[in-house]
Amino acid sequence: MSGLMHEARLLLRARTAGAALVLLLVLSSLAVLAGSREVARQRHLQQHLVQLQQQSLQAQAPRLTRSGDVGSAAYYTFHATWDPPSSAAFLALGLRDASPHVLRVRALALQAQLHEGETFNPELALAGRFDYAFVLVYLAPLLLIALLHDLVSAERHAGRLGLLLSLPGGTGRRLWLRRAGLRSALAVACLALPVLAGGLYHGCGAATLAGVLLATAAYIAFWAGLSLVVACRAAGSVASATRLVGAWVLLTLLLPTLAQSVLARMVPVHQGVQLMLAQRQAVHGAWDEPREATLERFFRSHPQWRDTAPLPTGFHWKWYFAFQQLGDEQVAAQFADYRASLQARQRWTAWLGGLLPGVGLQAALHRQAHTDLLAQLAYQDAIATFHQRLREHYYPYLFRDSRYGSADFAALPRFQPPARAEDAPVGSWLGLVLAALLALAAGVRCAGQVRMWMRTG
Repeated sequence: MSGLMHEARLLLRARTAGAALVLLLVLSSLAVLAGSREVARQRHLQQHLVQLQQQSLQAQAPRLTRSGDVGSAAYYTFHATWDPPSSAAFLALGLRDASPHVLRVRALALQAQLHEGETFNPELALAGRFDYAFVLVYLAPLLLIALLHDLVSAERHAGRLGLLLSLPGGTGRRLWLRRAGLRSALAVACLALPVLAGGLYHGCGAATLAGVLLATAAYIAFWAGLSLVVACRAAGSVASATRLVGAWVLLTLLLPTLAQSVLARMVPVHQGVQLMLAQRQAVHGAWDEPREATLERFFRSHPQWRDTAPLPTGFHWKWYFAFQQLGDEQVAAQFADYRASLQARQRWTAWLGGLLPGVGLQAALHRQAHTDLLAQLAYQDAIATFHQRLREHYYPYLFRDSRYGSADFAALPRFQPPARAEDAPVGSWLGLVLAALLALAAGVRCAGQVRMWMRTG
């Protein structure tokens, strides 16, 4: 304990180390604040959307039900859907920064509506959002390098290295481990305090907070172990810092980018916009086909509506909504391939996270925050379920030529957002913890072999 107190007093005198810790605390606090503001903005937008939806339905009801025409009500009524942010979304915004979290749908063909939101500028989304995940993955290692790169070289520069190496009982080794442990623990504290404050404010579950803090501690431990390995083997502070920054560039920038390029070639995924265009071409082509043939194809997959009255001479809504659903069914195989490719790429990314700590950390944080691909697909599934309920609501009136009144309009189904479990998935950060343990073991071993390297170096 006295040794830790002595190291704490020395740390207070070291301006560079103190400044690095203060900067890390400020950056993490700003990141949590920025994420909280973005989450608050999204929640306000969704609440406003729900209010507008209710007002719109109340205003449209008299006009759309006056004639009793169900087709007009189904065509002109928009329904709001939304994906509320989880309690931990302020930590890692993930795909919520690029994919729509609110969407208005009608009872028309679904696939074109699902992917209309993919209109963001990819150059603007490339840099990502300044959130806690960004600070932890990219900035925290640099500040930790500033704290740990001169553990041994600073003693050499001060002329105390020979004395420390000559002391019996591994005193020098304990000094470096104690100093590295204290500085790493303070770095974790600077990161954890804003997370705990934000988690309490947003009502995060204990399991979620525990998972985030565990991932944070494991990532800092990995870089602390790596810094120990380099600092105990490098000849000087500049060489140590250069090697560590090179490792940071390699592990957080070059290798993830290269792996992403290889993954994109291994598992190609077409954009949802292409699926939207294919679906629209199928729908628009139905205008040139015989109406009876279109209805016959529809009745093959929906025989419960076969006993319907023949089509009149003019336009009829049941033919229109029949080929709208046929448009979805024609691209069902393409949509299944699209989803399978996305899920395959997600699995490969999870495997990649076991090799690259930065990728594993991002995957863990996005899973904890429910802002990853799985959460986005769950939102799309919730929309598809709601859309199917809309069709089941309208079809009896369409195919039986029943009058659609105000009471029927009031019985419209309501959208239910996807349910989420506040959990801490172990698999998302297991590889990260293993990498941290290996790096720490290597760092401790290197700290014990400084004497040998100094004599042979």
